[in-house]
Amino acid sequence: MLETYGFVGLFIIVAVGFAAIMILLPVALRFLKVVPHHPGRVKNTTFECGMETIGKTWVQFNVHYYFYALLFVALDVIVLFLYPWATQIRQLGFDGLFVILGFIGIILVAYLYAWKKGAFAWK
Repeated sequence: MLETYGFVGLFIIVAVGFAAIMILLPVALRFLKVVPHHPGRVKNTTFECGMETIGKTWVQFNVHYYFYALLFVALDVIVLFLYPWATQIRQLGFDGLFVILGFIGIILVAYLYAWKKGAFAWK
């Protein structure tokens, strides 16, 4: 079993180690005075395109953009569940087929409900 999951464990160790190094390296370099730290009024100001903003800076976005982003994430999760089933379809047989048809049925009912409520209509 160790040889089966050895590479997965090694990958997890390398990923966690890399993340820890990327977080701790700037802190260590600042502590050792390698990275300069000279805060000032100009450095702490908001930088956007190198020019001062004209007019209102508070812009509200349409909430539908976020809805479509969540819909995209939901579809990605569905694909995440369907891909392993599709790769093992021969081994799963009819039991796997009925389970995935139930899964797709639940998703279809949810989308029909959202469609009936007008969630997909762009206003």
